[in-house]
Parts: sequence; structure tokens; C-alpha cells
Amino acid sequence: MHLAGCTPYPGAPWVLQRARQLTWTVACCPEPVRFLLRDRNEKFTDQFDDVFRSDGIEIIRTPFRTPQANGVAERFVRTVRSECLDWLLILNQEHLKRVLEVFVTHYNEHRPHRALSLAPPEPRRSSAAAAAGEVRVHRRDRLGGVIHEYILAA
Repeated sequence: MHLAGCTPYPGAPWVLQRARQLTWTVACCPEPVRFLLRDRNEKFTDQFDDVFRSDGIEIIRTPFRTPQANGVAERFVRTVRSECLDWLLILNQEHLKRVLEVFVTHYNEHRPHRALSLAPPEPRRSSAAAAAGEVRVHRRDRLGGVIHEYILAA
């Protein structure tokens, strides 16, 4: 049983170190990080939150007894793994960053979403079909052919 004021979660020193490393990495980003959304796992102690608060990041915890509260994030992670990361051998941190940048762009600008009537969240151009004549489609391979993007030819 874990009670307030008792010894924190045994993994807390490791978790705190990872939190510090994350804040160092985030400090290099061009846009400041404003929020950290996290669940209520007991390994995230008050000291963990203090690491982020010291950098001006607001901590937002998911509500109690709502396992679906971060279901959207969980689903996105599952999609990234099944459609991208499971098909690649990641070489280092920079490679992972580049792969995720390409996938997130694909996910937001090209990948069809059922909830949006098979439209992407941020389409680059309208997907209206050609009025008359021949319709040509171009395919662009991303990440060495792991992802295929299709666009109407002009």
C-alpha cells in the first residue's frame, strides 16, 4: 500500500533522472512546452512534477478512474508502432526523431481517418476529384517505402 508521506515508488530516482533529461531535451525545442499530460501512476511523485514545474511546464493529470482519458494518445502510439516503427530498424535518437517527424506529417496531412470521413486532420489541398477528363494519381513513398502517399496530379 502506498500512503502519502511514505517512501516513494522504488523506481522514483530513475524516473526523476529521465524527467530531468527530458527537460534538457525540451529546452532545445524552438517552441516552449507548456503542458505535460500524464496519468496518475504512483511512480510520478511530487518530485517528478517539480522537475517540470521548475521549467514553467504545467502538469495536467488525467481524471481518477477514467481509463479512456488518454485513449487518444494510446491509440496514436499504437498506430505509430504498427504502421511505422515495427517496420524500421531505428539507428539512434536523431533517426527516431526524423522518422517520427515524417510520420506525424503523414498522419496529419495525408493519412485518411475514419472519424473524419476518410479525410486527414490538416489536408494540404482539397481532395476534390477532377471535373472531367483523365484523373492521374501520383504516389510518393516515404521512409523508404514504409508509407505511401497518393495525391491527384495537377
